[in-house]
Amino acid sequence: MAWTCCWVVAVLFVVSFDIGCSYPVQAKESWGYVDVRQGAHMFWWLYTANGSSSENLPLVMWLQGGPGGSSCGFGNFEEIGPLDTDLKPRETSWVNAANVLFVDNPVGTGYSYTDSMDALTTDVSMVAADMMVLLQNFFSQKPEFQKIPFHIFSESYGGKMAAAISLELIKAIQKGSIKCNFAGVALGDSWISPLDSVLTWGPYLYSTSLLDDYGLKEVMKAAKTVQQMVAEGKYEEATQWWANTENVVEQNTNGVNFYNILTQDLNNMRKSSAGDESCLSVLKRRHVRPLHRQSLAELMNGPIREKLGVIPKNVTWGGQAEDVFSSMAGDFMKPVVDIVDELLAAGVNVTVYNGQLDLIVDTMGQEMWVKKLKWDGLASFNKMKWTALQDPVATSQTGAFYKTYKNFAFYWILKAGHMIPSDQGQMALRMLKMVTLQE
Repeated sequence: MAWTCCWVVAVLFVVSFDIGCSYPVQAKESWGYVDVRQGAHMFWWLYTANGSSSENLPLVMWLQGGPGGSSCGFGNFEEIGPLDTDLKPRETSWVNAANVLFVDNPVGTGYSYTDSMDALTTDVSMVAADMMVLLQNFFSQKPEFQKIPFHIFSESYGGKMAAAISLELIKAIQKGSIKCNFAGVALGDSWISPLDSVLTWGPYLYSTSLLDDYGLKEVMKAAKTVQQMVAEGKYEEATQWWANTENVVEQNTNGVNFYNILTQDLNNMRKSSAGDESCLSVLKRRHVRPLHRQSLAELMNGPIREKLGVIPKNVTWGGQAEDVFSSMAGDFMKPVVDIVDELLAAGVNVTVYNGQLDLIVDTMGQEMWVKKLKWDGLASFNKMKWTALQDPVATSQTGAFYKTYKNFAFYWILKAGHMIPSDQGQMALRMLKMVTLQE
């Protein structure tokens, strides 16, 4: 493997400059590819923090979900980057409080690509191994970031990957193969315990008047089948039944939006009976296409591609996203609660944050897996009362609750769905500052 690493350093493309008038970004940028394995090429994009004190601010890596969602695309232009999809400045950009590193992860996501389908990842262990190669190269090429506090923030399936990546990272730091100041991981609306999410969809929707008694019975019946498949270790079948359960939810709620229950997209609702749609078809319709909507795809495959100047001609942004999910289908429903326990036991700072209006990873399900932790501080954490945080926009209202004990914290973000920075940008920015000890 040593020869490959040397070759990776040799082919690492780095372009760094201030953006001109057509891209009004104050931050410096750099980007490039790292060949993490033979035939597997991962793309990263770094924004240094706005202003002259970037060296005094943390480095935050953002990981999108899916698997197959693009951090460099969706996370950057739809959530926390310096510009929105109209290339206008975002007031709530995280670049105002941190140096932000976006990575299209796993390979095959966004601008990242593989030379063949065989090079796609199949589980989070493989994802974490690839990321170690990228981070080793990144911190070697940019030693100015080695001592800056490094935080991993994530969303959805990105949280599951972030947990596995964090565990491998502390091992790599201990061995000396990666030099960085790892300060913690934040798991946002994260797919840590898929079964706990699925089993709480029915009760959550029922409590918000989006299911009647009949609908609750139907949803719970489908969810129990998922539970049975997981218990038997039939994870690919469990993924299919996850898709079936989503269809049952959709049919009984007149097309509730899984990302925010107060919004609805009837154009995305399937009119046929539930249970006859493949999991890949569900993914395309409900969980991939929204992250690769036409306007974003046109931006990424047009002006942004031209600006970056390093994307191979045969690579289309998001072109392998569906293949990424299909390759990871056997890993999709596996929990990683045990990894979170290992992180806490190792003294890693772990933050969980969740949107009140999220369905796909509802807060009830998050609370269920947190209560299953073997962490020795859990009993004390559970006895604590949460603290209210004022809404940064409407200061007379509560914007969130949080509580923290030792190296674990939980943030309940109100009036937000699955994509918290999109729904509550000011509150998300404040949370970032609190987690990174800036307030």
